[in-house]
Amino acid sequence: MIKRRAIAALLIASMCAGTLAGCGNSGQSGTTGEGKVINIYSWNDEFRQRVEAVYPEVEKTSEDGTVTTLKDGTEIHWIINPNQDGVYQQKLDEALLNQADAAADDKIDIFLSETDYVNKYTDADADVAMPLADLGIDPATDLKDQYEFTKATASDMNGVQRGSTWQCCPGLLVYRRDIAMDVFGTDDPEAIGEKVKDWDTMKATAEELKAKGYYTFASYADTFRLYGNSIGDSWVKQGETVINVDQKIMDWISDSKEWLDAGYLDKTVKGQWNDDWNKSMGSASKVFAFLFPAWGIDFTLKPNWDGDAGAWAVTNPPQEYNWGGSYVHACTGTDNPEHVKDIILAVTASEDNLLKISRDYSDFTNTTVGMQKAAGDDTFSSEFLGGQNPFVYFAPVAENIKIAPLSAYDQGCVELIQNAFSDYFQGLVEYDKAKTNFETAIKERYPDITEIRWPD
Repeated sequence: MIKRRAIAALLIASMCAGTLAGCGNSGQSGTTGEGKVINIYSWNDEFRQRVEAVYPEVEKTSEDGTVTTLKDGTEIHWIINPNQDGVYQQKLDEALLNQADAAADDKIDIFLSETDYVNKYTDADADVAMPLADLGIDPATDLKDQYEFTKATASDMNGVQRGSTWQCCPGLLVYRRDIAMDVFGTDDPEAIGEKVKDWDTMKATAEELKAKGYYTFASYADTFRLYGNSIGDSWVKQGETVINVDQKIMDWISDSKEWLDAGYLDKTVKGQWNDDWNKSMGSASKVFAFLFPAWGIDFTLKPNWDGDAGAWAVTNPPQEYNWGGSYVHACTGTDNPEHVKDIILAVTASEDNLLKISRDYSDFTNTTVGMQKAAGDDTFSSEFLGGQNPFVYFAPVAENIKIAPLSAYDQGCVELIQNAFSDYFQGLVEYDKAKTNFETAIKERYPDITEIRWPD
């Protein structure tokens, strides 16, 4: 019962504590036909774009992007809420609470989750994400070419896969060619790769960049995912209510303070996803590099770059890491199981469709064979990257990713530890006060948390 209460508290606060699995099971549709409305919950229009690109039943989408009409007249209604500060999860959880009693056309049919909180929704006791097998999708055959760590991430503790993704999100180092030429006399990806191949080498390179008036990265937040991907245990162990802060997170704190004080990072850029960080990707910036997966280049760097195409290139990161991943789930109680099955298979299982997504959007997609093909095919070269084929660098990173152990509390922990120590990095609070502020903030976000344990 303790585990059940913790899951319920996460998903629906205290409104259905201890009975979530029952709520989910009672939402099974008793109808045999498909509904007229497919409700899809997400935090941006990325999934909609992928569906439009490869699902053959799409006929049109409204100008405001809220409704996609299929050829059979069925409407996909896109319910979008921002991911930041847990808003998307709050809105989704409220809808999940009402799933059992919702009218057919109001039921959630598909919802998305991110790696930071996928574990919360794939939990077997929560039973809000259907096993793919219940849709008639066999992961062993239909999804056999997916990267294994993505299949494991989308599975519950019993190994039952309850979601699928079109993405694999290995991260690279993305750098300015002009700054590389000025400081190192070359912008060749192999040569730059040698100068950033590990953290010790990168620190020496940071000194070279500083001597010429450049920052290595924009913000201390830019390196967080590499450390966070290396934690030895989950933030919260299964069935517990104690947050364990891993030593790797403490290493990020100490290293970030060192790099900031040394002048390797821009002190005016406080974290990520703000105006200063966006501007640090512009042509007037003195920032040399960013650490991004494919979506980061396409969705974040490219829109913020105000110069000519070809100014950026990619190379290996100082350590292998994965950042992100949008998982697609069939919601328990959907009245559109056949449509849901077709959409999941079209967007996440077809090699041809996945290669089309990679070609059209520069996504590194979830097909091991397909990505090997892309790495060896110059037609996958990127105009934005000056004709470079980024899949050459993405593919080997993806093959070696070991995903960090996950918990249902990861998004809050990841956001709030950075927020709390941002004040410390900026000299606004002392170190111990930053720790206290994190403890306060995380308990406010997750009232069921009883203790925060810091490494000795």
